[in-house]
Amino acid sequence: ILNNAQCKLLYVQTLDQWQEIRDSNTRPETLQMVILHHNKATNDDLVQFESDFLPEKSSELITIDKAPEECVSIVYTSGTTGRPKGVMLSSKNFLSNVHAGLNSIAFYPDDELLSFLPLSHTLERTGGYHLTIITGSTVSFTRSIADLAEDLQSIRPTVLLSVPRIYERIYGKIRTQIDQSSVIKRFLFNKTVELGWKKFEYEQGRGNWSMGLLFYPLLDKIVASKVRQKLGGRLRFSLVGGAALPFNVARLFIGLGVTLVQGYGLTESSPLISISPLEQNIPQSIGLPAKGVEVAISEDDELLARGDNIMLGYWNNEEASRQAIDEDGWLHTGDKARIDEQGYIYITGRIKEIIVLANGEKMPPNDIEMAILQENIFEQCMLFGEAKPYLSLLVVLNEEAWPDFAKEQGLQGSLQDQDKEKLEALLLHKVSERMKAFPGYAQVRQLRVCNEAWSVDNGLLTPTMKLKRSQICQCYQQLIDEMYQGH
Repeated sequence: ILNNAQCKLLYVQTLDQWQEIRDSNTRPETLQMVILHHNKATNDDLVQFESDFLPEKSSELITIDKAPEECVSIVYTSGTTGRPKGVMLSSKNFLSNVHAGLNSIAFYPDDELLSFLPLSHTLERTGGYHLTIITGSTVSFTRSIADLAEDLQSIRPTVLLSVPRIYERIYGKIRTQIDQSSVIKRFLFNKTVELGWKKFEYEQGRGNWSMGLLFYPLLDKIVASKVRQKLGGRLRFSLVGGAALPFNVARLFIGLGVTLVQGYGLTESSPLISISPLEQNIPQSIGLPAKGVEVAISEDDELLARGDNIMLGYWNNEEASRQAIDEDGWLHTGDKARIDEQGYIYITGRIKEIIVLANGEKMPPNDIEMAILQENIFEQCMLFGEAKPYLSLLVVLNEEAWPDFAKEQGLQGSLQDQDKEKLEALLLHKVSERMKAFPGYAQVRQLRVCNEAWSVDNGLLTPTMKLKRSQICQCYQQLIDEMYQGH
């Protein structure tokens, strides 16, 4: 990225970070200066300390006369499908997208946001940075994901921007706790979610009022309000994007009075393409096109988008730019979709992420992976089978769910003490139970357990917690080969 963007100036926190770049032989020839946040003695002529670089006193603001259509930022994609590409975005791209969002959903000067997605991700930059400046809202930055629960209590945000994985994890923990609770507690919780969802559908104009709704205020007080307090107690809504939000996760939180709103977009669209309005929220969809954004469905069912939010192109990559944006200005999203009579958009799959088995059968891995992850013992999973005779699966187990799983299966000792083949057979049975709704050719025949969780830090997840499939394949090639040995 440093070389591709031809960086002239680099800002780092520690000297070790710069030395790692310098010693890796990837230092760009264009680099003229390295600014170091922490003062530490060095003989490197390129390095300046931040305290020396910044002026002692404030001076006149320096402005640059730039046309709204000119590139002001290069945002690199997360690289889930090959090498990261530099998306060129202009002021017009960013600002038109902020206004599109504000015309679709209301933000106020007294709103408080808690930011925990990286600002290198366009959802956070547009929604948690540019938008808050324009609306005069307050944004606080969480100390780390590990501190998020505590920061939610101290900041008590009114709006959150999130990726689905955060809510999927909370959903898994809630379900584990409820499964361990007494019969009465399980009944009260499930009834709260059921009535809360009916209340939501009634308020949205899609459902009828029923006598049971009279009990919801009481259930809300003794059950749902406690969950909302964990999120600070003031949340108006949470905009969820970056990946698909499973409907059962949305239904549970909405049933507990936590309004989840799906948005959809790409770095290449600054990012917002569609969003569900609060008063017309259909969680199964990705909402309506944002104001000023035009959408269409191609002959092969691909979702296309056009508008002032669409990127200028990829930095120094004209061929990729032509592939992404056609002659009529349509951005090809790579997602398959359909649009209903009301204009709501539903994602039905990925153009490029279809697994084709050796027998020609095709299936989208995301649907199967999402079904498998509803089983608490699985924290992460990835499906394989391209040009192979059957499907196989890599999994990362949920250590918090292990004690209950072990007790249920009659296993003794820790996860590390288990017989490998026996454990894999038991896990494969759990997978099969989750896949009864899928056709026979979509059944998983082999499974292996990974000892390390996939994360952003180890390069196996994007900043929005999507799988980096090619990197996971490279990292666990030996386990994958084992699953197809002899075939």
